Amino acid sequence: MRIRSIFLLVAALLAAFAAPASAQWLAPADVVVTPRGNGPINPDRAAAEAAYGAASDPARQAALAANLDRWREMPAQLGQRHLWVNVPAQEVVLVEYGRAVGRWNVIVGRPTTPTVSFSTEVTGVNLNPWWYVPQSIVRESIGALVRNRPAEARRRGYVVSNGSYRQRPGPGNALGRMKLVMPNNHAIYLHDTPSRHLFDRENRTFSHGCIRVEDAMGFAATLLGLERQELEAMAADGRTQTVNLAEPIPVHITYFTAVEGQGGEAELLDDIYGRDRG
Repeated sequence: MRIRSIFLLVAALLAAFAAPASAQWLAPADVVVTPRGNGPINPDRAAAEAAYGAASDPARQAALAANLDRWREMPAQLGQRHLWVNVPAQEVVLVEYGRAVGRWNVIVGRPTTPTVSFSTEVTGVNLNPWWYVPQSIVRESIGALVRNRPAEARRRGYVVSNGSYRQRPGPGNALGRMKLVMPNNHAIYLHDTPSRHLFDRENRTFSHGCIRVEDAMGFAATLLGLERQELEAMAADGRTQTVNLAEPIPVHITYFTAVEGQGGEAELLDDIYGRDRG
């Protein structure tokens, strides 16, 4: 509790000097403390460190050690305003000036097509996006659909040109009504989905690796500093367009099964990809 108290005090002092008056404060459990070298300081990390020293069960100790290794690989500076995706928690958190100001459930990759961990920047929101189908998905399903049921493929908006498969914007588009512009080498994006019923599931490992966001338009409006109705109006004509952010936002896609629970002690989430076993 002493360690956690120190973290909360530091966060409160930083927030008092740095945060705008309009910031939306959440409960102390949502505090994310300013990072330092050798990975960031974070209540989840502190809880894992404390639990590792007290752990007697070899499996639990190994899981905690794996999490601590991942913390040491994280950038020391996460950004005053950043997005934090923890795949085992199946959520994305918007952090501003050391505090979580919004949380959204997400759908992540299946164990056979896992969501990879990396950091990049979000530069904008692409409304009514085209979906450029990855070759892995072409081989798995879309290629056969186009060959064997071309009329159905056209009805669903698929277009093939020079071996490239795309899907037109529309109600059935796999990316839904928006995706974040976040350059990376993994073809991983945060985006909307037409399959919104899957957010009712507790375990949401259904994607090919991309990250589907619940209430994606509300999420995008928050990032852009717009009212949801404004963004809905911009997207209403169905035209593909990109709305740039005023400033890029770092996004960190992570895999931490050890998180701070009630009372400040570490809890282990389901190791959905088996990464804690080495």
